[in-house]
Amino acid sequence: MSYKIAVASTDGKVINQHFGRTEKFYIIGVEDSGEYHYLETRETLAACQGGSHDEDALARNVELLSDCKYVLVSQIGPGAEYALSKRGVTAFAIAHYVDEAVKKLIHYQSEMKLNQK
Repeated sequence: MSYKIAVASTDGKVINQHFGRTEKFYIIGVEDSGEYHYLETRETLAACQGGSHDEDALARNVELLSDCKYVLVSQIGPGAEYALSKRGVTAFAIAHYVDEAVKKLIHYQSEMKLNQK
């Protein structure tokens, strides 16, 4: 497998969850060929609760997703985005269908590879 994408969604079909409020991430594996498939669902602890943030929950969630290259969410705060980036994970805030967003991200990744050559 080439890389993994974590998707914040209630149903696995639409990206509709804020990073700090989601209770699960759907993990998608992307092959070198560009083919992708569902791998697993990872349960998380909500780090954002009514205006306050649980730093321990945020750290646990970042660690849980540290093997992913990308995270797709409907919203993400700057602190969570920074914590992910320190682990080499890039977050994109996009409210879209999972399949369409994943296809766009795979295209983006392939363009990035071409530009690095």
